[in-house]
Amino acid sequence: MKKRDLEKELNRLGWWLKRQGGNHEIWTNGEDTEPVPRHREIAENLAKKIIGKAKDNPPKKK
Repeated sequence: MKKRDLEKELNRLGWWLKRQGGNHEIWTNGEDTEPVPRHREIAENLAKKIIGKAKDNPPKKK
């Protein structure tokens, strides 16, 4: 999966970029975090895992 497609999906699910590191970006929903590799292509299984976590942990509404 292309990284930009994964980023669009995370944004659609209410997650946002918290910070960037050397090898990973940290995405958050305000409570949970998930590291995302900084590669143009991300392995399909890893992308599914990241999206699954984002779906299971939507942002908390206040």
